[in-house]
Amino acid sequence: MAFTYRCGHSYQDKNAGWACYIHSKTGGKDGKLFTCHKFRSMTMKHSGSTVSVAGDSRITPLGAMLRHYKIDELPGLWDVLIGNMSFVGPRPDVPGYADKLQGDDRIVLKLRPGITGPATLKYRLEDEMISEYVTKKQEEGDSRSAQEIAEKYNDKVIFPDKVRINKYYYEHYSFIKDIQMIFCTVLGKKMKYNNEII
Repeated sequence: MAFTYRCGHSYQDKNAGWACYIHSKTGGKDGKLFTCHKFRSMTMKHSGSTVSVAGDSRITPLGAMLRHYKIDELPGLWDVLIGNMSFVGPRPDVPGYADKLQGDDRIVLKLRPGITGPATLKYRLEDEMISEYVTKKQEEGDSRSAQEIAEKYNDKVIFPDKVRINKYYYEHYSFIKDIQMIFCTVLGKKMKYNNEII
């Protein structure tokens, strides 16, 4: 934890402010909000959607690097230590997304949020994936703004797929798979999970 503290105070950007910040409204187990710690990757005075794409002007240069290598998640180790999160589980979502869960999908709320997990591994390059989709749609003549395309893609494709993956994780829990996912996260490797490569 001393390492993450030093990292948080080693960088100050004129737009971003201190790299370490507190997100005080994040969905946790049973849908309860908790304070989630991360390194800041966006400018302090940004506004708009929480859905971002690669090259988003709200993301600082250092923030882009932190996100790409998932270093921005390191302060989450503190949340694991105090019991708000686990090493493996669904990523905590911003308020509002838990309200979209209906029926059996709500079982994912029984899981403690994790630093990594099967959905996190599959979408480890989520910003880049969304950016590629936005570019493709614009090249096809889609007149919507990039942010609108990104939000719709996230809400209609990515979020439901994450819910599907996290439901499977809950229903087929495996400690061995947890260990494998932790190693894949640290080493940047892929693994087979539920008949797909993540």
